[in-house]
Amino acid sequence: MPLVSAREILRPGRVAFDVIQLEQLTAVIDGAQAVRSPVLLQISRAAVRYHGALAPIAAAALAAAKSATVPVALHFDHVDSLSRMTEVVELGFGSVLFRVSTSDLAVTREVVEYCHRNGVWVEAGLGGRVDPANAGEFAAATGVDTLAVGARDGMPDLDLISRLRRRTGVPLALADCPVGTDGELVAAVRAGIMRLTCADLVRRVFADGVMEYRHRNPAVHDPCAYLSAGRDRLAAEVSRILELHTVA
Repeated sequence: MPLVSAREILRPGRVAFDVIQLEQLTAVIDGAQAVRSPVLLQISRAAVRYHGALAPIAAAALAAAKSATVPVALHFDHVDSLSRMTEVVELGFGSVLFRVSTSDLAVTREVVEYCHRNGVWVEAGLGGRVDPANAGEFAAATGVDTLAVGARDGMPDLDLISRLRRRTGVPLALADCPVGTDGELVAAVRAGIMRLTCADLVRRVFADGVMEYRHRNPAVHDPCAYLSAGRDRLAAEVSRILELHTVA
C-alpha cells in the first residue's frame, strides 16, 4: 500500500498517533493493520529534539508507511518557522500543522500556497480559545485545509467545536486527546472534529508495557524483550482506538 496524503484518508474521527521512536511507529502501523484502518503517523518537535534532527525519524516513518498494508499518511506537528516548513515538505510529509496567529494572514497564505504546490495538506493551529468569527475570516483569507483547536481543562470544548465548524466551513482537528475519555472524544467527532491527535496516550501506553515487563522480568535486560512488550501494548491500544472511531 503506497504512502498517501492526509487528504486521501480524511474522514470524521481519523486519528493521528504521535510517535518518537521506531518501536512506537511500527506499533501504530501494526495496530492499524490489525483492524484494516487507515492511520496518520505524526512526528513532532519532541521527536526532532530526541533524535537531534528530523531526517532520521522521518526516513524511518516513510519507509514503514510505504511497506504497510493499509493507507498511512505522514503528518508533522507543528512547524513554527519557514525553514522547518521547507524541510518537512522536502522530506516527503503529506500534511503539516503550522502554528500561527490570526494576524499572520500574509505569511500563512504564502505557506499554504507553497505547500499546495507540493501536494501538502496544511493545518493551522491558532491556539487559545479561538473566536469563531475570526477563525472563519482567517480560513477564508488563507485557504488553510484544516483548523486545529485545543481542549479546555483537558476536555474537548464541544460548543466551540460546533460553532467553529459552522462558521469556518473547513475540517477541524483536536490538538491532543485526553486520556481515558472515549465518550468525550466520540462526542467531539460528532460535533465536527475530523482529525484527532493522540500524543500523551501513545507515550503512557508504551511506557506501561515496558515497565510492566521489567517489573515481571527484572533479570531480563534485552531491549528486544521489553521494547517489544511496549510495542505490543501500544499496538493493541491503537487498534482499540481506531475501532472506536470507525464505529463512531
